[in-house]
Amino acid sequence: MSRKDLILKLYEVGGIKFGEFKLKTGSISPIYIDLRVTISYPELLQEIADIMWEKVHGLDFNILCGVPYTALPIATAMSLKNKIPMVMRRKEVKDHGTKKSIEGVYKPGQKCLIVEDLVTSGSSVFETIEPLVQLDLQVSDVVVLLDREQGGRRTLSSQGYNLHSIFTMTELMDTLLDFGKIDKFKYEEINKYLNANQIKNPPMKNDNPHKTYTRRADLCTNPIAKKLLNLMDKKQSNLAIAADVTTKAELIKIADEIGPEICVLKTHIDIIEDFDQSLIEQLQFLANKHNFIFFEDRKFADIGNTVKYQYEKGIYKIADWAHIVNAHTVAGPGIIMGLKEVGLPRERALLLLAEMSSAGNLAYGSYTEKTLMMAAENKDFVIGFIAMGKLTDDPGFINFTPGVKLDKGGDTLGQQYNTPEKVIFEQGSDIIIVGRGIYQAENPTEEAKKYREAGWQAYKKRIS
Repeated sequence: MSRKDLILKLYEVGGIKFGEFKLKTGSISPIYIDLRVTISYPELLQEIADIMWEKVHGLDFNILCGVPYTALPIATAMSLKNKIPMVMRRKEVKDHGTKKSIEGVYKPGQKCLIVEDLVTSGSSVFETIEPLVQLDLQVSDVVVLLDREQGGRRTLSSQGYNLHSIFTMTELMDTLLDFGKIDKFKYEEINKYLNANQIKNPPMKNDNPHKTYTRRADLCTNPIAKKLLNLMDKKQSNLAIAADVTTKAELIKIADEIGPEICVLKTHIDIIEDFDQSLIEQLQFLANKHNFIFFEDRKFADIGNTVKYQYEKGIYKIADWAHIVNAHTVAGPGIIMGLKEVGLPRERALLLLAEMSSAGNLAYGSYTEKTLMMAAENKDFVIGFIAMGKLTDDPGFINFTPGVKLDKGGDTLGQQYNTPEKVIFEQGSDIIIVGRGIYQAENPTEEAKKYREAGWQAYKKRIS
């Protein structure tokens, strides 16, 4: 099948759509290429796999990896017909089983060909390359069916990767115009869109797959996420203090004495027995003085309409001062929508409880997986997770881990503790949350310094 025949067949089966489509880059495109439909047309799918194989079969590689999810069937068809092994990247790393980000059998040093359906900015390709590089697999070539000609080729090339495309958006449009599938007006509209939507700040390959906090800040859309990640590198702290005390005086004392060591002050504002608005004013003063942000550990868990009022109204008026809040996802995505309606205009942020540190909790398995899916659909407001470690390869999400002590162990109420080294270095989390281990210590300030140093050293070890 020729390239023109392939384009016409894709048009015939609905793989080429016209309208208004929001792309991963955020732009609204008048044309959308949907290769997912090809799984229902096995002969067409095999034709695509064959023509892509012909493009690259002389290159030096001995393993394939398809970018999830659309390119996985293409890579599978290439693998089966040409008897070449394949590995698969997980978009979401499971919290049980092997917890691998890359599935399949491979050896360090193997050369891996990346298979993708199309390239716009190159971000999805980089997201797949990074975990492969972490496992010492070598990547130099990427094969795609379509280059949208919006900067992806340039970005990949600038980072040392070769893009091999079957056809470009220009060739696709020329073919559709020549065969009367689109008129001159639509042709010009798409050309105008492509010229006006070149990727100006493309994703860059990080030589170290564990991005620094500052580097990751550039990948975030939420202003609080950017502020927090930049603050962490500037202050050299990934320590959050869980100030679970019951009086204004105690909370203010912790904020002032421990403030220089932390990036986040985590509160339970509804347990303060003598709460009034002067407490918020004093805490805001200390946050500016010591450069930390507020995380109100409210754990919203109701329907969207209810949590809107819990967030904005009442005596605490949480949305007015808390940079970050968190929520269970047991109520479904409506809870995110309700909180976002209040928080996004105020430039606030949300963490989702994907896992918990208490023994016997129910936050695991399908609950965690669905939580990750909800987060991915709301990246403008959801900035990360409460979890026991890194759950996804997306560097734009920040992972907060509770239950941290310098020594492993547990308490009488089922709280399980891990060390900063284990949480940050081994489990890939970003922020350690420490409570009683600091503020109940004989010298809380000195203890906070120990935790800050332990957490930061684990981070430096991870990115070194």
